[in-house]
Amino acid sequence: MTEHRPIKTSKDDDSSSLLERASGAFGLNNLGAAPMPTSFDDVPMKRARPLRKSTVESAPVAPPPAPASPPDPETIAIEDAAPQASLPIPVRPAAPPPAVIEGNAKAIALSGEPIEVDFARLRERGYIDPSGQASGLAEEFRIVKRQVLDAARHGARGLARRILITSPHADEGKTFCAVNLALSLAAETDLEVVLIDADLANPSIKEVFGLPERAGLMDVLTNPDLLVEQHVLQTDIGGLWLLPPGRQGNYASEALSSRRTAEVFERLTAQAPNRIVLIDSPPALAASPAAELAKHVGQTILVARADRTGKSALEDAAQLLSACPDIKLVLNGANFSPSGRRFGSYYG
Repeated sequence: MTEHRPIKTSKDDDSSSLLERASGAFGLNNLGAAPMPTSFDDVPMKRARPLRKSTVESAPVAPPPAPASPPDPETIAIEDAAPQASLPIPVRPAAPPPAVIEGNAKAIALSGEPIEVDFARLRERGYIDPSGQASGLAEEFRIVKRQVLDAARHGARGLARRILITSPHADEGKTFCAVNLALSLAAETDLEVVLIDADLANPSIKEVFGLPERAGLMDVLTNPDLLVEQHVLQTDIGGLWLLPPGRQGNYASEALSSRRTAEVFERLTAQAPNRIVLIDSPPALAASPAAELAKHVGQTILVARADRTGKSALEDAAQLLSACPDIKLVLNGANFSPSGRRFGSYYG
């Protein structure tokens, strides 16, 4: 059988109990939270060590030599008189003067041949009446004109006064908008408008105005001796000038991408804050000149045809013209206005 013995108590034995001995051994009487320090020492920041220490000590810098005393004037005269002692003094070439873009210089005057425009021909084809008769079309392009002029007047230098007009594809109304915008701008009393036919493969502006066969943009670009201001044709519409396309060539895109193009446009707009240059270019997705011309203008009007131009075509055209900082969209041929606005109805 198992032996049972009675447990001794503190009364029976002077020795401490198990709990008392455990408290003395493990500190069960102090079960409170650990004391928190009143302050923390700052941890030093780790700093990157140099990859390589320079082992070469810098040599002491010698003091600058004392200026030599000026030579005797008589000595100079003798040395200059001796032919063997005189040496040619190198002369530094003078720096070329900077190109003046906006300053007090006068604008280059346009001095091209005067021509007559058939007003009845423009009215029959649905363009704005150059005589100034009010119409809904004229009011619509007044809205476009104000947006263009505001950007041109707040733009830097003459770049914002050059406006490229194009469309994604053909037959979307880019030439129609270019001609009407030029006629609307020419109606301003203090503006000179130069409309350039840069669609060298299909010169539409030449056909609209019935321009004669004259030297034009392509001739000026390929011949540096020709001055563009002498080949801009003066129309009998006040303030309107036309630059025909010139002779046709197989390297129109290469000519437009040359430095000569920047020089030609600069001569038209430099020091001429009241001169606006409109450029009618080929469609952006059909030919490459539009993307090249976008590098030389400050505004681009991208014409979209209602119910014909797709969204993807507009996005692709805008991407190709991204060299221009300001691209505006004009919806052409829209018969329905969600806001109910009908421009020109007030005038009958």
